[in-house]
Amino acid sequence: MPKNSNKITKKQRDVLDDLFAGVSDEQEILEKHKVNKRLYDKWLAEGNFAAEFERRLNAARRQSDLIIARCATVAASKLVHLTESKNSETARKACLDIITLLRPDSAKTDTDAPACGELVESAELPPELASRLLAALAASNEPQTAIDK
Repeated sequence: MPKNSNKITKKQRDVLDDLFAGVSDEQEILEKHKVNKRLYDKWLAEGNFAAEFERRLNAARRQSDLIIARCATVAASKLVHLTESKNSETARKACLDIITLLRPDSAKTDTDAPACGELVESAELPPELASRLLAALAASNEPQTAIDK
């Protein structure tokens, strides 16, 4: 019975299962399955294994993006709260993190998602927060003296 050309072997599937389970590193998994680096590189270069590897990698990235998206509101809220910290360094770093998050050059290039620049234009910051953010940005652009370091 001819092998289906769209399938990967059981050994390849087992290797991929272990790779994406995240329990061991790549080399340990290859040793466990008695796959040498040369054969593994060959698998990565061939269509079926490479396609399945890429499919699983994309699925893992989507899961990561979802986790981050679910936490984004809480993280943003905590950053804004940290701008009011009594520790000036904590407040300054929180301001800089907010500025970094809002920068257009840090936006993804997905056509479906709005650019960060668009979010900044529509976002309304309280004047006090905007002042703190601008002060933090100004402070981060000032050259440090030997005393500051």
